[in-house]
Amino acid sequence: MKNEVIVDGKRETSDEVNAQIYQKPNTDILGYRLRLNLFNIASKNPDSAYRARFANKPEKYRRMSKFLSAKQVNRLGKSFWYFGVHNFLKKSGEAPVIIDTVSTRKSTGRLRAYYFNNGFFDTKVGFDVDTLGIKKGKITYTVDRSQPYIIDSLYSHISSPALDSLYKTAVTESYIKPGRRYRTADFDNEKNRLTALFRNRGVFHFQQNFIRFNIDTVAQKSRYQADVDLIINDLNFRDGDSTRTVPFQIFKVSRVNIFTTDATDKTFANAPTDSTVYKGFHIYSNGKLRYKPKALTNAVSITPGETFADYKTTLTSRYLSNLRVFNYPNITYQTDSTGNNLIANIYLVSEKKFTWGAGIDLLHSNIQDFGISGNMRLNIRNVFNGAETFEISGRGNIGSSQYFANPDDSFFNVLEYGVDARLSLPQILFPIRTERIIPKRMIPSTVLSLGIAKQQNIGLDKENFTGSLTYNWTPQRFRSARLDLFNIQYVNNINIGNYFKIYRSSYDALNELAQDYNAPSSYFDGGGNLIIDEGTNAFLRDVLGPTPTITVSDADLRTITNINERRDRLTENNLIFASSYTFSKTTKTDQNDNTFHVFRTKIESAGAFLSLVARISDALKNQDGASTFLGVAYSQYLKGESEFIKHLALGRKTVLAFRAFGGIAIPYGNADNIPFSRSYFAGGSNDNRAWLSYALGPGRARTINDFNEANMKLAASIEYRFNLFGGFNGALFVDAGNIWNVLDNTVDERMIFESWRSLGDIAIGSGFGVRYDFGFFVARMDIGFKTYNPASLDDRWFQDYNFSNSVLNIGINYPF
Repeated sequence: MKNEVIVDGKRETSDEVNAQIYQKPNTDILGYRLRLNLFNIASKNPDSAYRARFANKPEKYRRMSKFLSAKQVNRLGKSFWYFGVHNFLKKSGEAPVIIDTVSTRKSTGRLRAYYFNNGFFDTKVGFDVDTLGIKKGKITYTVDRSQPYIIDSLYSHISSPALDSLYKTAVTESYIKPGRRYRTADFDNEKNRLTALFRNRGVFHFQQNFIRFNIDTVAQKSRYQADVDLIINDLNFRDGDSTRTVPFQIFKVSRVNIFTTDATDKTFANAPTDSTVYKGFHIYSNGKLRYKPKALTNAVSITPGETFADYKTTLTSRYLSNLRVFNYPNITYQTDSTGNNLIANIYLVSEKKFTWGAGIDLLHSNIQDFGISGNMRLNIRNVFNGAETFEISGRGNIGSSQYFANPDDSFFNVLEYGVDARLSLPQILFPIRTERIIPKRMIPSTVLSLGIAKQQNIGLDKENFTGSLTYNWTPQRFRSARLDLFNIQYVNNINIGNYFKIYRSSYDALNELAQDYNAPSSYFDGGGNLIIDEGTNAFLRDVLGPTPTITVSDADLRTITNINERRDRLTENNLIFASSYTFSKTTKTDQNDNTFHVFRTKIESAGAFLSLVARISDALKNQDGASTFLGVAYSQYLKGESEFIKHLALGRKTVLAFRAFGGIAIPYGNADNIPFSRSYFAGGSNDNRAWLSYALGPGRARTINDFNEANMKLAASIEYRFNLFGGFNGALFVDAGNIWNVLDNTVDERMIFESWRSLGDIAIGSGFGVRYDFGFFVARMDIGFKTYNPASLDDRWFQDYNFSNSVLNIGINYPF
């Protein structure tokens, strides 16, 4: 079947209008009705079909009964092959949609109600059913809207003086304005606005159902005009056996009680045994009070002596939940003895002070053939009685790799371990007061972290030391800010002689060039390959040394120079002392929200503080002219990046998702390049899916590196997501982007972003994906095809657009 809606003589295609149709056609994917065909493949009565196999062939039944048994033959009819597969196809498929007059009449009613709610009170709806072919039909709905009704005047009749006064202070913000077309949604929004206005200004007993609207379309001289009368009567409530009516009044909070208990007394059945008063807050505890009063009152926005406000209750709940030391708080109000003020009661049940967890994973990578990773973590809540949380975690990994020497012939020949510590405080830890800049309604927090990790027979056997001081706060709902006052990372490469064992592409290119230029035989092993590290260093010295003994072509000299410079950069120790600010904003309200946008931006500066220290201490420069701190040349750069994500719901379980990203990091002062850990890469399951991670770029260069990175990146993706059947979803996507070098020491013009013409080096990948939604996470498989390859020597469009050159991406959850 097919539906069509004609509104005032024109075909209506909007999703909002077509969503009113009760009976939908069978779903399709680009015109193909997959679920309908799956349903049609299934046998309607698999039990009967199985029994029919033996109805006219009793000998066949006897033979199978001798081989199996009569009971097993009968049970075979309930097996997956004979019964379960058909049941699966029916559940996964979709039954044919049969045109139903009852459903059609429901649709006309919904269309009439839809247009009525949008001001077309005299709408007439009809329908016609036509045949399109064998067993196919079309329903055409005709809608005659007539003229819309316009609001002529807005009046208010508010009995309570307190409410009337509050209403007049914000009447200009009303959703209902004279001259506008009538919309039911405006009246709902106005009810929500007024309820929030009154309850946030002290009217504790007010509820949305106290608001009524009278709409008069009879008294108007013009037929298509309406007068609106807003009516709010006094508070009517039951008092014993009688009913009383009193004006609404504005309440203040006269007292705030905070009750704390541990997890063994969640109902607060036991009387408090400890109490204190702090800045007007009354704090009670079952057992000895284990929290500093300030830690509790800082989290409470409900203040004694101030006017009741609903948003303060919500903000208090969010802040207390964010501490992660209590279960979800329970906040109640009651009138005091005067009946004119409120008492706020806040009930807090403490989480367990100590919790720990552990996990184990199996690993595989391009370096590690097999590995076992484990981690343990211990959480300590309220560690200093100020609602702080302290977390210490340890991790370890043992594995097997074929790249490394293994004199003991042991299976596990690689090792990695590390320890991290993290302290979270529910306040801004700073020498001066910050409450005026970041008030407690923004839920501020401070995080101190330290970490150390060490590797053995993994890559260059790095020692990694990290430390950071981070401030977090939420300026508004759905907005967050983060300031890393300092983020320190020191990377010490212990086994730099292992470089060419890890970066095999660089080694293979260098090895081939050494063979082409007949390097001395002492540089090679018995198999004719350069010896790592003696042979590779000797060949590089012969080509690039002060007095070269091997002359190569200009193109090969550029290749060897790039290999050597990249090795020097990736094997040098790094000291990064950075500060950054991150701001993010989202309109997403929950997991089921399919129409939202996210914006994130970050600015980062590294090396400025160490540069000042180096100048004050008159630090010596190394042989390359760079200043050092504790013997290490520190990194110095400025970095900025922004990301925008937009989701649009196109229909039921159909979403169009878009992502754009741009970032650049510019070295200066003490550095002429960006550390590897702070650079950008392209490709992978969450980027341009037609290329593997680190395999794309920079620019149009056909690079020889295993891990390609640069200091500038542009990327954009668009993805059409739709439901296949059940929990299976499909996607069609196009990814675009690349990385470039800019304002650093790179000399290869193919890798450099020189002008807007360099945008011609943007790579484009396209493909499709299949996902399964488990509810709490999504398993994802995408296949990307190289649609436009800027590194292609021939035609860049569709040169490698085939399955043999495609990239399979396996991931968890959506890429954006």
